[in-house]
Amino acid sequence: MDSYGDELESRPPKVYDEDHLGVEIPETAHQISTDSWFQVGFVLTTGINSAYVLGYSGTIMVPLGWIFGVVGLIFATAISLYANSLIAKLHEFGGKRHIRYRDLAGFIYGKKAYNLTWGLQYINLFMINTGYIILAGSALKAVYVLFRDDGLMKLPYCIAIAGFVCALFAIGIPHLSALRIWLGFSTFFSLVYIIAAFALSLRDGIKAPERDYSIPGTTTSKIFTTIGAAANLVFAFNTGMLPEIQATVRKPVVGNMMKALYFQFTAGVLPMYAVTFIGYWAYGSSTSTYLLNSVNGPVWIKAAANISAFLQTVIALHIFASPMYEYVDTKFGIKGSALAINNLAFRIVVRGGYLTINTLVAALLPFLGDFMSLTGAISTFPLTFILANHMYLVAKKNKLTSLQKLWHWINVCFFGFMSLAAAVSALRLIAVDSKTYHVFADI
Repeated sequence: MDSYGDELESRPPKVYDEDHLGVEIPETAHQISTDSWFQVGFVLTTGINSAYVLGYSGTIMVPLGWIFGVVGLIFATAISLYANSLIAKLHEFGGKRHIRYRDLAGFIYGKKAYNLTWGLQYINLFMINTGYIILAGSALKAVYVLFRDDGLMKLPYCIAIAGFVCALFAIGIPHLSALRIWLGFSTFFSLVYIIAAFALSLRDGIKAPERDYSIPGTTTSKIFTTIGAAANLVFAFNTGMLPEIQATVRKPVVGNMMKALYFQFTAGVLPMYAVTFIGYWAYGSSTSTYLLNSVNGPVWIKAAANISAFLQTVIALHIFASPMYEYVDTKFGIKGSALAINNLAFRIVVRGGYLTINTLVAALLPFLGDFMSLTGAISTFPLTFILANHMYLVAKKNKLTSLQKLWHWINVCFFGFMSLAAAVSALRLIAVDSKTYHVFADI
Protein backbone atom coordinates (compact mmCIF):
# COMPACT_ATOMS: atom_id res chain seq x y z
CA MET A 1 0.00 0.00 0.00
CA ASP A 2 2.96 2.32 0.53
CA SER A 3 3.70 2.05 -3.19
CA TYR A 4 1.46 5.02 -3.80
CA GLY A 5 4.63 6.99 -3.17
CA ASP A 6 5.42 10.50 -2.13
CA GLU A 7 3.41 12.00 -4.99
CA LEU A 8 0.25 12.15 -2.90
CA GLU A 9 2.00 13.74 0.08
CA SER A 10 3.35 16.56 -2.05
CA ARG A 11 0.15 17.16 -4.01
CA PRO A 12 -1.48 20.54 -3.14
CA PRO A 13 -4.91 20.19 -1.52
CA LYS A 14 -7.01 21.72 -4.29
CA VAL A 15 -10.00 20.71 -6.39
CA TYR A 16 -9.12 19.93 -10.00
CA ASP A 17 -11.30 20.99 -12.91
CA GLU A 18 -11.44 17.75 -14.89
CA ASP A 19 -13.25 19.37 -17.81
CA HIS A 20 -10.10 21.06 -19.09
CA LEU A 21 -7.44 18.35 -18.67
CA GLY A 22 -6.31 15.39 -20.73
CA VAL A 23 -7.03 11.99 -19.23
CA GLU A 24 -4.07 10.04 -17.84
CA ILE A 25 -4.36 6.24 -17.60
CA PRO A 26 -2.36 4.54 -14.80
CA GLU A 27 -0.26 1.44 -15.31
CA THR A 28 -1.89 -1.96 -14.79
CA ALA A 29 -1.08 -5.56 -15.64
CA HIS A 30 -4.72 -6.24 -16.56
CA GLN A 31 -6.76 -5.23 -19.60
CA ILE A 32 -8.76 -2.00 -19.46
CA SER A 33 -11.10 -0.10 -21.83
CA THR A 34 -11.97 -3.21 -23.88
CA ASP A 35 -15.50 -4.19 -22.83
CA SER A 36 -18.90 -2.97 -24.03
CA TRP A 37 -21.32 -1.43 -21.53
CA PHE A 38 -23.52 -4.51 -22.03
CA GLN A 39 -20.74 -6.87 -20.93
CA VAL A 40 -20.02 -4.67 -17.93
CA GLY A 41 -23.75 -4.64 -17.17
CA PHE A 42 -23.67 -8.43 -17.10
CA VAL A 43 -20.68 -8.37 -14.74
CA LEU A 44 -22.71 -6.20 -12.36
CA THR A 45 -25.81 -8.35 -12.81
CA THR A 46 -23.78 -11.49 -12.13
CA GLY A 47 -22.93 -10.03 -8.75
CA ILE A 48 -26.45 -8.93 -7.89
CA ASN A 49 -28.02 -12.27 -8.94
CA SER A 50 -25.34 -14.51 -7.50
CA ALA A 51 -26.33 -17.41 -5.27
CA TYR A 52 -26.53 -14.88 -2.43
CA VAL A 53 -30.08 -14.14 -3.70
CA LEU A 54 -31.11 -17.53 -2.32
CA GLY A 55 -30.49 -16.15 1.16
CA TYR A 56 -32.37 -12.84 0.98
CA SER A 57 -35.79 -14.28 1.83
CA GLY A 58 -34.37 -15.45 5.15
CA THR A 59 -31.82 -12.73 5.90
CA ILE A 60 -33.78 -9.66 4.75
CA MET A 61 -37.50 -10.44 4.62
CA VAL A 62 -37.78 -12.56 7.79
CA PRO A 63 -36.23 -9.90 10.10
CA LEU A 64 -38.05 -6.99 8.39
CA GLY A 65 -41.45 -8.41 7.43
CA TRP A 66 -43.51 -7.51 4.37
CA ILE A 67 -43.80 -3.74 4.70
CA PHE A 68 -40.26 -2.85 5.76
CA GLY A 69 -38.77 -5.63 3.63
CA VAL A 70 -40.41 -4.49 0.38
CA VAL A 71 -39.93 -0.78 1.06
CA GLY A 72 -36.37 -1.42 2.22
CA LEU A 73 -35.44 -3.30 -0.94
CA ILE A 74 -36.89 -0.60 -3.19
CA PHE A 75 -35.20 2.17 -1.20
CA ALA A 76 -31.88 0.27 -1.20
CA THR A 77 -32.14 -0.12 -4.98
CA ALA A 78 -32.70 3.61 -5.51
CA ILE A 79 -30.04 4.84 -3.08
CA SER A 80 -27.52 2.29 -4.35
CA LEU A 81 -28.01 3.40 -7.95
CA TYR A 82 -27.54 6.99 -6.83
CA ALA A 83 -24.37 6.28 -4.80
CA ASN A 84 -22.82 4.16 -7.55
CA SER A 85 -23.56 6.87 -10.12
CA LEU A 86 -21.62 9.36 -7.98
CA ILE A 87 -18.55 7.11 -8.05
CA ALA A 88 -18.94 6.43 -11.77
CA LYS A 89 -19.01 10.17 -12.55
CA LEU A 90 -15.67 10.67 -10.73
CA HIS A 91 -13.86 8.04 -12.81
CA GLU A 92 -11.94 10.66 -14.85
CA PHE A 93 -11.84 13.37 -12.20
CA GLY A 94 -8.76 15.60 -12.30
CA GLY A 95 -7.71 14.46 -15.77
CA LYS A 96 -6.83 10.92 -14.68
CA ARG A 97 -8.66 7.61 -14.94
CA HIS A 98 -9.07 6.16 -11.48
CA ILE A 99 -9.19 2.44 -12.24
CA ARG A 100 -9.00 1.47 -8.57
CA TYR A 101 -11.19 2.67 -5.72
CA ARG A 102 -8.13 3.43 -3.60
CA ASP A 103 -6.61 5.53 -6.41
CA LEU A 104 -9.70 7.74 -6.51
CA ALA A 105 -9.75 8.20 -2.72
CA GLY A 106 -6.01 8.86 -2.67
CA PHE A 107 -6.26 11.44 -5.46
CA ILE A 108 -8.99 13.36 -3.64
CA TYR A 109 -7.83 13.04 -0.01
CA GLY A 110 -4.18 11.96 0.05
CA LYS A 111 -2.05 8.94 0.95
CA LYS A 112 -3.71 8.08 4.28
CA ALA A 113 -7.10 7.84 2.59
CA TYR A 114 -5.53 5.67 -0.12
CA ASN A 115 -4.32 3.19 2.52
CA LEU A 116 -7.57 3.30 4.51
CA THR A 117 -9.71 2.75 1.41
CA TRP A 118 -7.53 -0.15 0.27
CA GLY A 119 -7.86 -1.70 3.73
CA LEU A 120 -11.65 -1.32 3.73
CA GLN A 121 -11.92 -2.67 0.20
CA TYR A 122 -9.69 -5.63 0.98
CA ILE A 123 -11.84 -6.52 4.01
CA ASN A 124 -15.01 -6.06 1.95
CA LEU A 125 -13.89 -8.31 -0.90
CA PHE A 126 -12.26 -10.89 1.38
CA MET A 127 -15.49 -11.30 3.35
CA ILE A 128 -17.65 -11.40 0.22
CA ASN A 129 -15.40 -14.14 -1.17
CA THR A 130 -15.52 -16.01 2.13
CA GLY A 131 -19.31 -15.87 1.92
CA TYR A 132 -19.20 -17.16 -1.65
CA ILE A 133 -17.15 -20.17 -0.57
CA ILE A 134 -19.63 -20.85 2.25
CA LEU A 135 -22.43 -20.64 -0.34
CA ALA A 136 -20.66 -22.97 -2.74
CA GLY A 137 -19.98 -25.46 0.05
CA SER A 138 -23.61 -25.30 1.21
CA ALA A 139 -24.79 -25.98 -2.35
CA LEU A 140 -22.48 -29.00 -2.64
CA LYS A 141 -23.67 -30.39 0.67
CA ALA A 142 -27.30 -29.88 -0.38
CA VAL A 143 -26.66 -31.97 -3.50
CA TYR A 144 -25.04 -34.73 -1.45
CA VAL A 145 -27.89 -34.81 1.08
CA LEU A 146 -30.42 -35.22 -1.72
CA PHE A 147 -28.91 -38.58 -2.61
CA ARG A 148 -27.17 -39.78 0.57
CA ASP A 149 -28.22 -38.29 3.88
CA ASP A 150 -25.77 -40.35 5.91
CA GLY A 151 -23.94 -37.49 7.62
CA LEU A 152 -20.55 -38.46 6.19
CA MET A 153 -20.08 -35.41 3.96
CA LYS A 154 -19.76 -32.54 6.43
CA LEU A 155 -20.05 -28.86 5.46
CA PRO A 156 -16.33 -28.14 6.09
CA TYR A 157 -15.43 -30.89 3.58
CA CYS A 158 -17.75 -29.34 0.99
CA ILE A 159 -16.27 -25.91 1.68
CA ALA A 160 -12.76 -27.31 1.10
CA ILE A 161 -13.85 -28.78 -2.26
CA ALA A 162 -15.51 -25.47 -3.21
CA GLY A 163 -12.35 -23.53 -2.36
CA PHE A 164 -10.24 -25.87 -4.49
CA VAL A 165 -12.54 -25.45 -7.52
CA CYS A 166 -12.54 -21.66 -7.07
CA ALA A 167 -8.73 -21.72 -7.03
CA LEU A 168 -8.61 -23.74 -10.26
CA PHE A 169 -10.91 -21.23 -11.95
CA ALA A 170 -8.88 -18.27 -10.66
CA ILE A 171 -5.68 -19.78 -12.01
CA GLY A 172 -7.25 -20.33 -15.44
CA ILE A 173 -8.83 -16.87 -15.88
CA PRO A 174 -6.10 -14.19 -15.86
CA HIS A 175 -8.21 -11.02 -15.49
CA LEU A 176 -11.75 -9.62 -15.31
CA SER A 177 -12.18 -8.95 -19.04
CA ALA A 178 -11.23 -12.57 -19.79
CA LEU A 179 -14.49 -13.79 -18.25
CA ARG A 180 -16.43 -12.98 -21.47
CA ILE A 181 -18.15 -16.31 -22.35
CA TRP A 182 -18.19 -17.27 -18.68
CA LEU A 183 -20.61 -14.41 -18.05
CA GLY A 184 -23.02 -16.18 -20.40
CA PHE A 185 -22.62 -19.40 -18.41
CA SER A 186 -23.09 -17.41 -15.20
CA THR A 187 -26.37 -15.96 -16.47
CA PHE A 188 -27.58 -19.43 -17.46
CA PHE A 189 -26.69 -20.90 -14.06
CA SER A 190 -28.41 -17.97 -12.31
CA LEU A 191 -31.58 -18.52 -14.32
CA VAL A 192 -31.57 -22.24 -13.46
CA TYR A 193 -31.49 -21.80 -9.68
CA ILE A 194 -33.69 -18.69 -9.65
CA ILE A 195 -36.40 -20.26 -11.84
CA ALA A 196 -36.21 -23.53 -9.89
CA ALA A 197 -36.42 -21.77 -6.52
CA PHE A 198 -39.26 -19.54 -7.76
CA ALA A 199 -41.29 -22.40 -9.27
CA LEU A 200 -40.86 -24.77 -6.31
CA SER A 201 -41.59 -22.00 -3.79
CA LEU A 202 -44.72 -21.02 -5.73
CA ARG A 203 -45.83 -24.67 -5.78
CA ASP A 204 -45.23 -25.04 -2.03
CA GLY A 205 -46.92 -21.72 -1.26
CA ILE A 206 -50.08 -22.63 -3.15
CA LYS A 207 -50.37 -25.95 -1.30
CA ALA A 208 -49.32 -24.74 2.14
CA PRO A 209 -51.70 -23.59 4.88
CA GLU A 210 -51.66 -20.01 6.14
CA ARG A 211 -48.13 -18.90 6.97
CA ASP A 212 -46.80 -16.96 9.96
CA TYR A 213 -45.20 -13.70 8.84
CA SER A 214 -44.52 -12.31 12.31
CA ILE A 215 -40.94 -11.25 13.02
CA PRO A 216 -39.37 -13.89 15.28
CA GLY A 217 -37.37 -13.26 18.46
CA THR A 218 -37.45 -11.17 21.62
CA THR A 219 -37.71 -7.38 21.52
CA THR A 220 -33.93 -7.03 21.97
CA SER A 221 -33.07 -9.62 19.34
CA LYS A 222 -35.54 -8.01 16.90
CA ILE A 223 -33.71 -4.69 17.19
CA PHE A 224 -30.37 -6.28 16.38
CA THR A 225 -31.67 -8.49 13.58
CA THR A 226 -33.48 -5.52 12.00
CA ILE A 227 -30.26 -3.49 11.96
CA GLY A 228 -28.41 -6.49 10.56
CA ALA A 229 -31.02 -6.87 7.84
CA ALA A 230 -30.48 -3.22 6.88
CA ALA A 231 -26.80 -4.04 6.32
CA ASN A 232 -27.87 -7.02 4.21
CA LEU A 233 -30.00 -4.68 2.10
CA VAL A 234 -27.02 -2.61 0.99
CA PHE A 235 -24.84 -5.70 0.69
CA ALA A 236 -27.30 -7.06 -1.86
CA PHE A 237 -26.78 -4.25 -4.38
CA ASN A 238 -23.20 -3.10 -4.07
CA THR A 239 -19.78 -4.41 -5.05
CA GLY A 240 -17.35 -2.06 -3.30
CA MET A 241 -15.22 -2.22 -6.47
CA LEU A 242 -17.07 -0.09 -8.99
CA PRO A 243 -13.96 1.77 -10.32
CA GLU A 244 -12.24 -1.57 -10.97
CA ILE A 245 -15.24 -2.76 -12.99
CA GLN A 246 -15.55 0.62 -14.75
CA ALA A 247 -11.89 0.34 -15.76
CA THR A 248 -12.83 -2.42 -18.20
CA VAL A 249 -15.48 -0.44 -20.09
CA ARG A 250 -14.83 1.25 -23.44
CA LYS A 251 -14.88 5.01 -23.92
CA PRO A 252 -16.81 7.11 -23.12
CA VAL A 253 -16.25 5.49 -19.73
CA VAL A 254 -18.73 7.56 -17.73
CA GLY A 255 -21.57 7.35 -20.26
CA ASN A 256 -21.10 3.63 -20.83
CA MET A 257 -20.84 2.92 -17.11
CA MET A 258 -24.09 4.76 -16.48
CA LYS A 259 -25.77 2.54 -19.10
CA ALA A 260 -24.40 -0.54 -17.32
CA LEU A 261 -25.67 0.74 -13.95
CA TYR A 262 -29.15 1.46 -15.34
CA PHE A 263 -29.20 -2.09 -16.72
CA GLN A 264 -28.13 -3.51 -13.36
CA PHE A 265 -30.70 -1.59 -11.33
CA THR A 266 -33.66 -2.16 -13.68
CA ALA A 267 -33.65 -5.47 -15.57
CA GLY A 268 -30.85 -6.83 -13.39
CA VAL A 269 -32.73 -6.60 -10.09
CA LEU A 270 -35.96 -8.25 -11.26
CA PRO A 271 -34.85 -11.88 -10.80
CA MET A 272 -33.54 -11.04 -7.33
CA TYR A 273 -36.82 -9.36 -6.37
CA ALA A 274 -38.84 -12.29 -7.67
CA VAL A 275 -37.02 -15.03 -5.78
CA THR A 276 -36.74 -12.97 -2.57
CA PHE A 277 -40.46 -12.15 -2.37
CA ILE A 278 -41.77 -15.56 -3.48
CA GLY A 279 -39.57 -17.36 -0.98
CA TYR A 280 -40.88 -15.29 1.92
CA TRP A 281 -44.46 -15.57 0.67
CA ALA A 282 -44.22 -19.37 0.51
CA TYR A 283 -42.56 -20.09 3.86
CA GLY A 284 -43.08 -16.99 6.01
CA SER A 285 -40.90 -16.54 9.07
CA SER A 286 -39.64 -20.14 8.80
CA THR A 287 -37.82 -19.38 5.52
CA SER A 288 -34.30 -20.79 5.49
CA THR A 289 -31.25 -18.56 4.96
CA TYR A 290 -30.59 -20.79 1.92
CA LEU A 291 -33.93 -20.99 0.08
CA LEU A 292 -33.20 -24.30 -1.68
CA ASN A 293 -33.20 -25.94 1.77
CA SER A 294 -36.86 -24.91 2.22
CA VAL A 295 -38.30 -25.99 -1.12
CA ASN A 296 -39.96 -29.34 -1.86
CA GLY A 297 -40.01 -30.95 -5.27
CA PRO A 298 -38.38 -33.46 -7.63
CA VAL A 299 -34.86 -34.40 -6.58
CA TRP A 300 -33.44 -33.78 -10.04
CA ILE A 301 -34.71 -30.18 -10.09
CA LYS A 302 -33.29 -29.45 -6.65
CA ALA A 303 -30.00 -31.09 -7.63
CA ALA A 304 -29.77 -29.05 -10.85
CA ALA A 305 -30.52 -25.84 -8.93
CA ASN A 306 -27.86 -26.52 -6.30
CA ILE A 307 -25.23 -27.52 -8.87
CA SER A 308 -26.00 -24.34 -10.82
CA ALA A 309 -25.68 -22.29 -7.62
CA PHE A 310 -22.29 -23.89 -6.98
CA LEU A 311 -20.98 -23.22 -10.50
CA GLN A 312 -22.28 -19.63 -10.63
CA THR A 313 -20.66 -18.92 -7.28
CA VAL A 314 -17.28 -20.01 -8.64
CA ILE A 315 -17.61 -17.45 -11.46
CA ALA A 316 -18.97 -14.66 -9.25
CA LEU A 317 -16.19 -15.08 -6.70
CA HIS A 318 -13.62 -14.42 -9.43
CA ILE A 319 -15.17 -10.98 -10.05
CA PHE A 320 -14.83 -9.94 -6.42
CA ALA A 321 -11.31 -11.34 -6.10
CA SER A 322 -10.06 -9.54 -9.22
CA PRO A 323 -8.91 -6.31 -7.46
CA MET A 324 -6.54 -8.35 -5.30
CA TYR A 325 -5.30 -10.24 -8.36
CA GLU A 326 -4.77 -7.00 -10.27
CA TYR A 327 -2.84 -5.51 -7.34
CA VAL A 328 -0.34 -8.37 -7.04
CA ASP A 329 -0.06 -8.89 -10.81
CA THR A 330 0.76 -5.21 -11.32
CA LYS A 331 3.08 -5.03 -8.29
CA PHE A 332 5.16 -7.97 -9.51
CA GLY A 333 5.04 -6.96 -13.18
CA ILE A 334 3.13 -9.97 -14.50
CA LYS A 335 2.83 -9.42 -18.26
CA GLY A 336 2.71 -11.42 -21.46
CA SER A 337 0.85 -14.65 -22.17
CA ALA A 338 -1.39 -15.94 -19.41
CA LEU A 339 -0.16 -19.45 -20.25
CA ALA A 340 3.54 -18.63 -19.84
CA ILE A 341 5.06 -20.95 -17.23
CA ASN A 342 6.20 -18.10 -14.95
CA ASN A 343 2.79 -16.39 -15.06
CA LEU A 344 0.94 -19.66 -14.50
CA ALA A 345 3.17 -20.58 -11.55
CA PHE A 346 2.67 -17.11 -10.07
CA ARG A 347 -1.12 -17.44 -10.22
CA ILE A 348 -0.98 -20.91 -8.68
CA VAL A 349 1.02 -19.68 -5.70
CA VAL A 350 -0.59 -16.26 -5.13
CA ARG A 351 -4.21 -16.90 -6.04
CA GLY A 352 -4.14 -20.41 -4.64
CA GLY A 353 -2.72 -19.09 -1.36
CA TYR A 354 -5.27 -16.28 -1.14
CA LEU A 355 -8.21 -18.62 -1.69
CA THR A 356 -6.77 -21.15 0.75
CA ILE A 357 -7.00 -18.50 3.49
CA ASN A 358 -10.55 -17.63 2.34
CA THR A 359 -11.52 -21.28 2.48
CA LEU A 360 -10.06 -21.79 5.96
CA VAL A 361 -12.02 -18.83 7.35
CA ALA A 362 -15.19 -20.05 5.60
CA ALA A 363 -14.84 -23.51 7.16
CA LEU A 364 -14.05 -22.07 10.60
CA LEU A 365 -17.09 -19.76 10.75
CA PRO A 366 -19.74 -20.87 8.24
CA PHE A 367 -22.40 -18.37 9.40
CA LEU A 368 -23.46 -16.89 6.06
CA GLY A 369 -26.02 -14.34 7.27
CA ASP A 370 -23.57 -12.96 9.81
CA PHE A 371 -20.90 -12.49 7.15
CA MET A 372 -23.36 -10.57 4.99
CA SER A 373 -24.29 -8.27 7.88
CA LEU A 374 -20.70 -7.64 8.98
CA THR A 375 -19.52 -7.01 5.42
CA GLY A 376 -22.33 -4.53 4.85
CA ALA A 377 -21.56 -2.78 8.12
CA ILE A 378 -17.79 -2.32 8.12
CA SER A 379 -17.08 -1.97 4.43
CA THR A 380 -20.11 -1.70 2.10
CA PHE A 381 -21.64 1.23 4.01
CA PRO A 382 -18.36 3.22 4.13
CA LEU A 383 -17.22 2.40 0.58
CA THR A 384 -20.51 2.75 -1.26
CA PHE A 385 -22.36 5.45 0.66
CA ILE A 386 -20.12 7.41 3.04
CA LEU A 387 -17.08 7.74 0.79
CA ALA A 388 -19.12 8.13 -2.39
CA ASN A 389 -21.07 11.10 -1.06
CA HIS A 390 -18.10 12.75 0.64
CA MET A 391 -15.73 12.29 -2.32
CA TYR A 392 -18.32 13.80 -4.64
CA LEU A 393 -18.84 16.65 -2.18
CA VAL A 394 -15.08 17.40 -2.06
CA ALA A 395 -14.50 16.94 -5.79
CA LYS A 396 -17.48 19.01 -6.94
CA LYS A 397 -17.79 21.49 -4.06
CA ASN A 398 -17.36 24.53 -6.34
CA LYS A 399 -20.23 23.33 -8.55
CA LEU A 400 -22.74 22.31 -5.88
CA THR A 401 -25.48 24.48 -4.39
CA SER A 402 -25.86 24.80 -0.62
CA LEU A 403 -28.86 22.46 -0.74
CA GLN A 404 -26.89 19.84 -2.67
CA LYS A 405 -24.03 20.06 -0.17
CA LEU A 406 -26.49 19.63 2.71
CA TRP A 407 -27.97 16.56 0.98
CA HIS A 408 -24.55 14.90 0.70
CA TRP A 409 -23.71 15.69 4.33
CA ILE A 410 -27.03 14.16 5.45
CA ASN A 411 -26.10 10.99 3.53
CA VAL A 412 -22.62 10.88 5.09
CA CYS A 413 -23.99 11.27 8.64
CA PHE A 414 -26.92 8.87 8.21
CA PHE A 415 -24.88 6.07 6.67
CA GLY A 416 -22.08 6.66 9.17
CA PHE A 417 -24.56 6.01 11.99
CA MET A 418 -25.98 2.98 10.17
CA SER A 419 -22.50 1.57 9.67
CA LEU A 420 -21.70 1.75 13.40
CA ALA A 421 -25.07 0.31 14.45
CA ALA A 422 -24.87 -2.52 11.90
CA ALA A 423 -21.31 -3.41 12.95
CA VAL A 424 -22.40 -3.78 16.59
CA SER A 425 -25.41 -5.87 15.51
CA ALA A 426 -23.34 -8.15 13.26
CA LEU A 427 -20.67 -8.75 15.92
CA ARG A 428 -23.41 -9.66 18.39
CA LEU A 429 -24.91 -12.14 15.89
CA ILE A 430 -21.51 -13.75 15.32
CA ALA A 431 -20.93 -14.00 19.10
CA VAL A 432 -24.35 -15.64 19.58
CA ASP A 433 -23.84 -18.09 16.71
CA SER A 434 -20.31 -18.90 17.89
CA LYS A 435 -21.84 -20.10 21.17
CA THR A 436 -24.47 -22.12 19.32
CA TYR A 437 -22.07 -23.69 16.81
CA HIS A 438 -18.48 -24.81 17.29
CA VAL A 439 -15.72 -24.01 14.80
CA PHE A 440 -15.83 -26.09 11.63
CA ALA A 441 -19.54 -26.54 12.33
CA ASP A 442 -21.62 -28.81 10.12
CA ILE A 443 -24.63 -26.53 9.67
